[in-house]
Amino acid sequence: MLKITEAPRDAMQGMTGFIPTSAKVELLKDLLKVGFDILDFGSFVSPKAIPQLRDTAEVVTKLDLSQTKSKLMAIVGNLNGAEMACSFDEISYLGFPFSFSETFLQRNLKSTVKEAQETIGELQNLCISKNKKLLVYISMAFGNPYGDPWSIDVVIKWAKYLQNSGIEIIALSDITGVADGPMIGKIFDQLKNEIGNTEVGLHLHTLEHNWHEKIDAAYKNGCRRFDGVIGGLGGCPMTGYELVGNLNTRHLIDYADENNIKLEIDREAFQNAAITAMRVFGQIRR
Repeated sequence: MLKITEAPRDAMQGMTGFIPTSAKVELLKDLLKVGFDILDFGSFVSPKAIPQLRDTAEVVTKLDLSQTKSKLMAIVGNLNGAEMACSFDEISYLGFPFSFSETFLQRNLKSTVKEAQETIGELQNLCISKNKKLLVYISMAFGNPYGDPWSIDVVIKWAKYLQNSGIEIIALSDITGVADGPMIGKIFDQLKNEIGNTEVGLHLHTLEHNWHEKIDAAYKNGCRRFDGVIGGLGGCPMTGYELVGNLNTRHLIDYADENNIKLEIDREAFQNAAITAMRVFGQIRR
């Protein structure tokens, strides 16, 4: 079986125009009908850093989760944001964008690696006390465009660190599109042997011509959790590089169908949500 995290939050944060709260709610309501495992819907970070998501607290109060199996996740960058997210019963997961790249952490969170480790500990303790789950992303997991130290051994080291910190779900993140199939396959193969009890997913930014080899390599080496965005929109505005779009959720569905992989989503609801997404996002200048 393949699990999908749909991440409209990642599409929204890369847009220059503000999406009205009512339009966000309309889209999220349609996405909740699809049956994704997790819906990465918003973030509790500084509105100066990500102004497009400054209304996350208002958005969550307008969502009805009584008829969906999907769980809501909000991205947080520090303990204050996490405490805000934890005040909402509707939110089940907190996502934290960790990286062992000092340069990226400074750009994204104004944090050092040591400070980010301390934050992970604080967030994990808070999540345990509030009955939430902490999902930690390892950003720049497949290479480092800033010249910071990177190797597969370093990726394994930090994945083990997160496992030992009690993190049950890790997502390897390639937000600049540098990964290729062989690299992805090798890393997931090693992780499968090193931290087999921890679920490791893939948050992939990729171009249209090479998504298949990347998904195929990850799946064949044990990855069962993938992030996607309808239409492949979005990207991280904090990298300093041109935005590389997210993996298109349609491609994940096509891959599952081609390989007879179980996928528990409502196909009609997905089509309806895709129409809504294109309409909502199409009105906003990226």
